[in-house]
Amino acid sequence: MKFDIRTKIFNDFESFKPILKKWKADKETIVFTNGCFDIIHHGHVDSLLKSADFGTKLIVGMNSDESVTLLKGKGRPVLNAEARADLLAAFVFVDAVIVFPEETPARLIGQIIPDVLVKGKEYALHEIAGHDTVLNSGGKVERLDLVSGISTSEMIKRIKILD
Repeated sequence: MKFDIRTKIFNDFESFKPILKKWKADKETIVFTNGCFDIIHHGHVDSLLKSADFGTKLIVGMNSDESVTLLKGKGRPVLNAEARADLLAAFVFVDAVIVFPEETPARLIGQIIPDVLVKGKEYALHEIAGHDTVLNSGGKVERLDLVSGISTSEMIKRIKILD
């Protein structure tokens, strides 16, 4: 196979650590964003593309199946972690996907210490997990305008109406 996207997927920080060490030694600008990414839509693509523009390496933290269920409720995720990670890793502008089991990526952000942390403007700065870690290490927090009128939860509701 010409493209092996699985080399970009990590189920824990420890397996990703050697790559991060090399990127930091090479003075790459590390960008981190996160989400559930259950049923990827153009709003996700837009925010990931914008996130990638803030640096040279984009790391996407992705909630595990268990943490998506805790956050979104019974019946979620629609797509399992392997499928969601494959979809994210297929984007050329995503350099790594790290699955995390907690409800927030605060611990993972503390391990990575990215140069730039990116979330949507629907979150106030103090609501963004890991913002303090990034700012205290000299990094930046960027908040993006989201594509209006699109969310996975809304898509699921619309599909149920069609059923």
